[in-house]
Amino acid sequence: MASSPEGTSRSPEELSFISKLLQEDLALTAPPVQVTYLDTRPAGPVEVGAPLPSVCSYFIAGREKVIAADRAAHESCEIGAFVLGIPPKGTLGSRLGSTVEFFERVGYLAHGEAARIPRNPHPPSWVLYAPLGGTPQAPSVVLFTVSARGLMLVVESTTRGEPGLPPAPLLARPMCGLVPVLLSGTPVAISVGCAGSRVHTGMRDDEVMVGVRGDALMALADRVHQLRRANELVWKEEASRRSDFLQIQGASPARTVAPPRPA
Repeated sequence: MASSPEGTSRSPEELSFISKLLQEDLALTAPPVQVTYLDTRPAGPVEVGAPLPSVCSYFIAGREKVIAADRAAHESCEIGAFVLGIPPKGTLGSRLGSTVEFFERVGYLAHGEAARIPRNPHPPSWVLYAPLGGTPQAPSVVLFTVSARGLMLVVESTTRGEPGLPPAPLLARPMCGLVPVLLSGTPVAISVGCAGSRVHTGMRDDEVMVGVRGDALMALADRVHQLRRANELVWKEEASRRSDFLQIQGASPARTVAPPRPA
C-alpha cells in the first residue's frame, strides 16, 4: 500500500516549501506532518518508533522527526489499529470488543456504530511519519491542525467547484479515520477530532484536524495562498467600512478587530 503516484513528483525541497507556505497562510502553530504507507521497512537511517499510546500520537511525534512504525507498534491503540486495517484477532480483538462495549454502554457510540468507522481494507506493513518534506518518500496524506480562521480558508478552497478540490467532508470520531477516508478517494477532509485524540495529541479546544491526500496537496496549497491574499484585501476593505460607519454614527468600536497576518 504505497503513496499516491502523483506525489512522487514532488521533491523534499518542494514539499518543505509547501509546508512553509501552509504554515504562513493558515497561521499554523505546528508544521504539517506527512504520513506515508509502505509495503517494506524504509531504507536508510530512520528511527524505528516505539509503541505509543495511540495512533494519533504518531501524528504529533512526526512533526518533530522522521519515525517509522510497523503494524505491531500501532496495536497499543485498538481503535487506531482497527482503522489502520489490522485484523482484530486474538488479544487485540478482545481489547477492541471490550472498548466498543464500554463506548456503547456509556453512550459514546450507538449500538452498531463501530461497524461504520472508516478503516483501510488492508493494513500497511510500515507507516512513516515525518515533517512535510522531511523524507524522500512521498506522502500518502498530509495532516495539520488549524484554527477557525485557518479552517475558513481551507473550506473556501474546497467549495469553489474546481477540479480536484470538491467540498471537504466533516468527520467526527475517531480522528484517525481521516486517513482511510482520504485514501479511499477524498482529496481533502476535516475532522473535529474525538475525546481520545484530544487527550493524546493535546489539540486545543479551538483546533480541528485537516487532512489532504498527497496528490491533492499542491492544488490545496495554491488555492489557500490565493484566497489568503484575497481575504486580506476584503478584510482591509471591511475594516475601513466599519471604521467609517462608526465615525459617522459617533460610536466607539464594540471590540478590537485583529488585523490580518502580514504577508
